[in-house]
Amino acid sequence: MDGKKRANIKPGLHVNIVLKEDQRTGRLIEGYVQDILTNSPAHPHGIKVRLETGEVGRVQEILPED
Repeated sequence: MDGKKRANIKPGLHVNIVLKEDQRTGRLIEGYVQDILTNSPAHPHGIKVRLETGEVGRVQEILPED
C-alpha cells in the first residue's frame, strides 16, 4: 500500500517511517502508528505520523500484519 495517501494510514497500522534527520540516509524505523499528523489527503514524501514510541516521521512503507 501507498504511504503517500492519508486514506491508507490508520492508527495501529504497522509501518516503516523515515525520521527527519535520516532523510538523507534513508534509515527506516519500524513501529505502529499512534497519530496521523499530516492533514492533507496526500503528500509526495509520505504522510507524517507519530509512532507509539513517540518518534515522528514520514511513512515509507506499510507493512503486512503478521
